Amino acid sequence: MAAPTATGQALRAGDGIYHAGSRAMQDRVGVREAADHVGRSVGRGIKPVAAAFLELQPLLVAGAADPVSGAVWAAPLTGAPGFVRATGPHTMSVTGGVPADDPLARALAVRGTYTGTIALDPRTRRRMRLNGVLTPTPAGFAIEADQVFSNCPKYLQRRKSYECVGRTPGQARHGTKLTGAQRDFVAGADTFFLATAHGRGADASHRGGNPGFVRVTSPRELLWRDYPGNSMFLSLGNLFADPRAGLLFLDWTNGTTLQLTGEARTEFGADGERRVRFTLAEAVQRDAALPLRWAPPEYSPANPLLP
Repeated sequence: MAAPTATGQALRAGDGIYHAGSRAMQDRVGVREAADHVGRSVGRGIKPVAAAFLELQPLLVAGAADPVSGAVWAAPLTGAPGFVRATGPHTMSVTGGVPADDPLARALAVRGTYTGTIALDPRTRRRMRLNGVLTPTPAGFAIEADQVFSNCPKYLQRRKSYECVGRTPGQARHGTKLTGAQRDFVAGADTFFLATAHGRGADASHRGGNPGFVRVTSPRELLWRDYPGNSMFLSLGNLFADPRAGLLFLDWTNGTTLQLTGEARTEFGADGERRVRFTLAEAVQRDAALPLRWAPPEYSPANPLLP
């Protein structure tokens, strides 16, 4: 059953969920009917089970477009469990924020910013997405939800535990090309987060696979295969309508973050396989940015083997 809306009615399939970009991708792949079925699980209300899940999480990833430059960025937010919580049937509140020099800071300080978020728990391989409109608060910010839904555990690596450590974050290092160390970081990643936007919304999603699933084809270009998912095509639908994209890579062992912004486009092979090509505009790296240190991964059995 779909989650209730503000009026207590269930969202109809496709109603308020899919825009023209998502529909174009669904039709290209031939999954519109499947997308309508999955769309019934999307609502505007935060159910009690979702509220309980949020309050257990030490990590939230947010994505939005900078109100000045227009660049789309993804950024991590961390805190003791409870720093993210439901404060109303359609409202999620976050205590704290990102550093003042984080590329997402300006967007998170502007009332009315369309913001996508994903709460991901590697311990249980569960994830929940909440997209809506942001309002700054004295303690951080709140998001009035337009879309709330969970994803299946596909391609999500299990990390059984974490610890929170003291750290001294490094200075943000900016560049327009990936360094050799950054290219190695990306090529060895098993997870990243993708932020996208469209005319009246934003989204943050997870991408996972065995290390090497993201290829660095040049210092300014990445390429990854789009694995089969839930048929909704929210992220790729956004990119169809608006190629701006933000990528976030985390080092789960030492807290280093690598944030990338640029443009991404979907390519279809002759066999129907989808690949996404990302062209970098700016990269921001910060060592020891996060206090969380996670256990080594157990790779998802759904991860495709790499050639």
